[in-house]
Amino acid sequence: MRSNMKQLKELMCKGPQVLMTLFFVALLSTGCGSLGVYEKMTLFSKHEWSSANNPEMTFEITDTTALYNIYLIVRHTDAYRYNNIWINVTTKAPADTARTQLLNIALADNTKGWLGSGMDDIFDRRARITMNPVKLRKGIYTFRLHQAMREEPLGYVMSAGIRVEKTKP
Repeated sequence: MRSNMKQLKELMCKGPQVLMTLFFVALLSTGCGSLGVYEKMTLFSKHEWSSANNPEMTFEITDTTALYNIYLIVRHTDAYRYNNIWINVTTKAPADTARTQLLNIALADNTKGWLGSGMDDIFDRRARITMNPVKLRKGIYTFRLHQAMREEPLGYVMSAGIRVEKTKP
């Protein structure tokens, strides 16, 4: 009986440590779950995006049962001079011709200031370029980005890219 009491006391002393360990393992395994399938950013030297620099991103879709959202991501500094950015996005889907769409992405408005998330003087704007979640065919997809602003080079843009993520079931 005395031996059982001693074991029970030892277990009770270790109990909070065991519980904390289990809690952190559970937190890490669920908190890191991401629906992201693909994200690629292209950095621009001197924080200038030249119209001759047309970043291209390629990724593969294997899950044709899921629905996907596609985002354009622009990272800029607080010194960026405009409330928006015009970008030609060319998309090449498997066994299809390339299609280009001109997008006007709002980066700021007059009441809220910069849109998106920011830290200090750097802001990330993630704008969904598909109106609704879409089904994608199996295969290789290519996106090419071309800034279509009048300023050359376009200053204070740090990077631009594409993010494709599965929608939550």
